[in-house]
Amino acid sequence: MKFKNFVLDVDGVLAKSDVLYSSEGKVMKVFGPDDHDALNMLRERLHIQFVTSDKRGFEISKRRVVDDMKFGLELVSTYKRVDWMAERFKLEETIYMGDGIFDSDIFKKVGYSICPADGFYLTRQQADHVTHSCGGNRAVAEACIHILNKFFNEFELVPNTKHGIWKEGNQP
Repeated sequence: MKFKNFVLDVDGVLAKSDVLYSSEGKVMKVFGPDDHDALNMLRERLHIQFVTSDKRGFEISKRRVVDDMKFGLELVSTYKRVDWMAERFKLEETIYMGDGIFDSDIFKKVGYSICPADGFYLTRQQADHVTHSCGGNRAVAEACIHILNKFFNEFELVPNTKHGIWKEGNQP
């Protein structure tokens, strides 16, 4: 199978699933290390798109995903994600990474599915691959390495390059 798209949920995948509120409402999200670097290794191989259903935290996600990382981000209800993806991509050519209670239904319709270790238990059961790492703590980086290994046969880190790649048998 030739995959062309990698669609990722933000909350619980790229960011921790914790919801942080102050008296002013939602003021921050926690994003982990290494995910952006690992996504850059896939940038030339797959179209990478982020989705979120978090209206109140959208500007926070936009700051990280669009402004800092330079990836697309769309506000899409979990209930409408399959239709949204089907309008833009061939589902069988799409890898989807999600963690929520309704993501297991999405997993059944896409070409390949990935769930972080701390995703909802039914979602983990439906996933083609479950990371060892939790959302917001290198789960996306781990998923990227998995995708490179499984679908592109590449896993070599080339230090000091724009897009390092890990190659099996060549780890430091």
